[in-house]
Parts: sequence; structure tokens; C-alpha cells
Amino acid sequence: MAEALREDIVSEIVALERKALDRWGAGDPGGFVELSAPEVTYFDPHLERRLDGRDALKSYYASLAGKIHMDRYELSNPKVQIHGNVAVLSFNYVSWSTAEGKTVESRWNCTEVYSRLDGEWRIIQTHWSLTRPGQQA
Repeated sequence: MAEALREDIVSEIVALERKALDRWGAGDPGGFVELSAPEVTYFDPHLERRLDGRDALKSYYASLAGKIHMDRYELSNPKVQIHGNVAVLSFNYVSWSTAEGKTVESRWNCTEVYSRLDGEWRIIQTHWSLTRPGQQA
């Protein structure tokens, strides 16, 4: 793959993720639903089991709509690995929000598997995990 094409794909995928995160931080998880393929699978530490399919994801996210607020966030160390029509985005994520006059910080690791479907990048698998550096389970 030509380096210029690779860099274009990396930039596009990171931009898609940031756009969805911007909406998420404003209480609108719909950006991730719109990015997801019909067969998406989803892992979240707040759920006991994997969610299967965009309809299940949409239902779960509907319960969160309007309840999420972030003052700011950082998507750091993004890495995009491209293999044909599949790209894996992994990154570290930190968000800050204010609750009852205190700043709350949340740290996460995320992996998103994107696939090029009908000419557009769509998420086919998501995995979020909480990060607690220096702590053992």
C-alpha cells in the first residue's frame, strides 16, 4: 500500500472516531451507532456480556443518551493497522467532566475494528476497557 494512501486511511479513521467521541461527550451516542455495521459486536466493562448487532447497540446507547457529558477528552497514542479492507484502531482515552463541583477523570483503552463496506469505513467490533495504571486486579 502506498504511504500516501495509508496516511489518508489513518487520518480518515481517527477523524471518524473523534467526530463520534465529540457527539458522545455532548450526550449523543448516535455517532457510534451511525458508524457501526449491522453485525457490530461490542464489549464494555459495564456490561456482563457482549452486545451483538447494531440494534442491540442502539438500544443500549439509547439508555445513555443525554446522560453523558464531558468537558474535554484526549484520544492519545492512536495506532491504525490496515489489512486490506480492515483497519484496527487502538488508542488510550481520558475524559474529564465536572460533577457536583468536582472534576472527574476517566481513563480507558479502546480498540475499534473498522471494515470498508460499500465504500465507507464502518465499525465491526468495539472493545472498551477501564485503565488503572499501577493497580493490579
